[in-house]
Amino acid sequence: MHELDSSFTLIAPRHLRIKRIYDAPARSDGFRLLVDRLWPRGITKKRAMLSDWMPELAPSAELRKWFGHDPGRWSEFRRRYYAELAGKQSLIKSIRNRLLDERVTLLYAARDATRNQAQVLKQFIEAA
Repeated sequence: MHELDSSFTLIAPRHLRIKRIYDAPARSDGFRLLVDRLWPRGITKKRAMLSDWMPELAPSAELRKWFGHDPGRWSEFRRRYYAELAGKQSLIKSIRNRLLDERVTLLYAARDATRNQAQVLKQFIEAA
């Protein structure tokens, strides 16, 4: 694993992906990281084929409940979740370091493919 240095500022989009946990696992997923606070319904550990699960990277229980996947709250959810992620720099750094060596796929369970925490997390990691 390479040490992250200050010259490393952008992650190649092809190295960091997002995918719904209910979609079939693929070799091209690389390191499969579940980023939900709760275990997804109907998914067994065997079916998930996870490399790791980091529930601590998910939005807080309070923020998740407040958002409730309401599209009208999306902008405010993003702002609040960014604020939570700012306090989790060591976890973000661990993902960025992993990206130096392999592809990482952030897995989520939400039905909405465009407004979910994995989208926000991906943007945050890429901008970190």
